[in-house]
Amino acid sequence: MKKTLKYIFLSPFSLLYGIVTWFRNWLYDKKLLSSTEFSLPLICVGNLAVGGTGKTPHSEFILSHLQDDWNVALLSRGYKRETKGFVLADDACDSKSIGDEPYQIYRKFPKVKVAVDESRVHGVTELQRLFPDLQCVVLDDAFQHRKIKAGLSILLTDYSNLYADDHVMPLGRLREWRSGSRRADVIVVTKCPTNELDFVGIESRLNLQKDQELYFSSFEYDEIIPIFDEVETEKYTIERIQKKQSHLLLVTGIVSPKSIVDYLKNYTTNIESLSFPDHHSFGIKDFERIKSDFERIKSLEKLIITTEKDASRLIGDKSFPDELKPYVYALPIRVKIMQEKEVVFIEKLRNYVGKN
Repeated sequence: MKKTLKYIFLSPFSLLYGIVTWFRNWLYDKKLLSSTEFSLPLICVGNLAVGGTGKTPHSEFILSHLQDDWNVALLSRGYKRETKGFVLADDACDSKSIGDEPYQIYRKFPKVKVAVDESRVHGVTELQRLFPDLQCVVLDDAFQHRKIKAGLSILLTDYSNLYADDHVMPLGRLREWRSGSRRADVIVVTKCPTNELDFVGIESRLNLQKDQELYFSSFEYDEIIPIFDEVETEKYTIERIQKKQSHLLLVTGIVSPKSIVDYLKNYTTNIESLSFPDHHSFGIKDFERIKSDFERIKSLEKLIITTEKDASRLIGDKSFPDELKPYVYALPIRVKIMQEKEVVFIEKLRNYVGKN
């Protein structure tokens, strides 16, 4: 009954939003609004839905396979940053100046130039001005940014919430109608479980165009790492957590920590979760709550686990309690392309950059 009422109430607003976004896309398709093209290769990583499809891990996957052979940059808008305009990441920046995900990438990929700009056209122009030998730019979350035209467009959709099953906001989570997926060159179904999947059934539901390629990806977790380099920490590993049945306080500010909880349950049943909204800006009260929850755990074998994205916000915060720092570890994730198609996917990326 509640779902029916929600559908009846929100459908008109969803229809109106869909018409507005469709009309905007129609103007670009008919070239009544212009898109700027650049001479260097541009790879767009985006989605139709609002957040939570794994754009950052997939951008990292792309960068990891390009950075050793080409001069590569990542350009993002820098969601929730406190600055405006074009900002190039340097040693003085933090998550507040460029956003948590760009800062995470800047720390992990020293070979990659990282910049943020609300205008992708201006951002690429500035990157070319600053780095004349630049050979490729990865555009993070730019699928709806049609003022710029990418040569290779990669669209992500969450396995648990395919765009084919979703609705336009506010009824659903889509930023535009499903038909927008036709603009993509490559579609990746992300966050797939590793057990047997109905690959053919999913492909049929997505209604791909003849020239589109489909891939499936899952997340793999690496060894936990301490996030505060300046303090001495206990040498915790996943193996130790399993052996000692350590007590974990999972602190996250992401769309959903479920996949992380499911993974950690393979090693210990002693897990408490403290969840905040996606891209949450941690404050003193949040740190007091984290400290209080951690202190309530009486076990001597205890630590705080967080994501790399959340870690990028915690690292530079001077109000984070010093006494907690030795116990805070990040759980890195990386993308795995399924169906033994990883080599094919990587070659597609490399061939595009190499030819252009």
